[in-house]
Amino acid sequence: MKNTEIKKYYTLLSLYLAQSIPMSFFSTVIPVIMRMENYSLESIGYIQLIKLPWILKMLWAPLVDKTSKNKRHYRRWIIMSEAFYALIIMSIGYLNLQTDFTTIIVLMVIAFTASATQDIATDAFAILILNKNERSLGNSMQSAGSFIGTMMGSGVLLIIYHYFGWLWLLRSLGLFVLFALIPVSLYNARNGKEPDRSTKNVSPLEFIYFFRQKKIGAHLLLLFLFYSGIIGILTMIKPYFVDLGYDIKEIGIISGIFGTACGVIMTIPAGFLLRKKGITKAVWIFPVINVVVATFFFGLTYTNHALWLVYLGVALLWGAYAMSSVFVYTMSMHVVRKGREGTDFTIQIVITHLSGLVIAIMSGKVADALTYRGLFAIEIGLGILILALLPFIFRKSFYLKYEQETN
Repeated sequence: MKNTEIKKYYTLLSLYLAQSIPMSFFSTVIPVIMRMENYSLESIGYIQLIKLPWILKMLWAPLVDKTSKNKRHYRRWIIMSEAFYALIIMSIGYLNLQTDFTTIIVLMVIAFTASATQDIATDAFAILILNKNERSLGNSMQSAGSFIGTMMGSGVLLIIYHYFGWLWLLRSLGLFVLFALIPVSLYNARNGKEPDRSTKNVSPLEFIYFFRQKKIGAHLLLLFLFYSGIIGILTMIKPYFVDLGYDIKEIGIISGIFGTACGVIMTIPAGFLLRKKGITKAVWIFPVINVVVATFFFGLTYTNHALWLVYLGVALLWGAYAMSSVFVYTMSMHVVRKGREGTDFTIQIVITHLSGLVIAIMSGKVADALTYRGLFAIEIGLGILILALLPFIFRKSFYLKYEQETN
């Protein structure tokens, strides 16, 4: 592996790590505290609405593309957005989680808006610096950065919060985000290909034109459904552990540290698998793994929840989610138009976020009404549904068309 390729991976790893740690912390600490304060599972599901900017970001993605004539301009968006993001994070540290809850939620939405903007630019930056054969491992770095951030945000930082409190934690988070910008600031963005400027007249309605492409519907349906067999389990796993009697530190270790560490580890074999098999063969592998995971958790509800079974389930869950993420990112990089890389990739990932948001909210309702066992059973059904639909919604010719256009 060449030194220039390693630099690309390291730069992308740091960027996705920077945006994922605070996001994971905010979306993990608050649900756990709410459950310990006896909030309903349905209420915990609604807290996921703070991620709304990540659903709406496709509305301003064309602006990022339109104002970015080269990789350096995308890098400028990354640095500006992430610096503002860090400032908001540090300001939240001066508020009280109990008395200023509404204000904190508003600031979190603002911070997530800046983070979503950084993500648009980062995704376009990644597409432009990665060669075709580097994309699978590049997306392994993207997923690994996200999962390491989740491990720290929902595990390590959850424990630090438990011992040291709110203010110093938020200060540290903001400083870490700024520190993580160093690799991209030093990266030589003058080398490699640039977006095709002949198609650079990007319309503010570009995200609408994306949906008007021929045969795009089946691809979008696949994106919407791909995670559905496990995302409800991921949403309710921490409340599930609270109801099993685990305290905040134990949850941080089991799910936050151990689980996401398994996710980080599995991104690498997923990348190599995709590099060897390609998306047309790998598309069948990951949904099968997701069904196995949902079936395991359904069976777990019939046991005495021995600790080793809990750890095994968490390892399977996070490993499956990590591998699916690498596949989804790699597949989505295939379906972008020249000069509109940020917009098109953003739209596709927004589809997965929208699906996750819907299922996350519904998972609380289902678990309240049908218990966790009922939720896990429905997840099995969703996983099987994806496998049944694959022959109809995954068409090899569709992805080959984009490969020919971008070569």
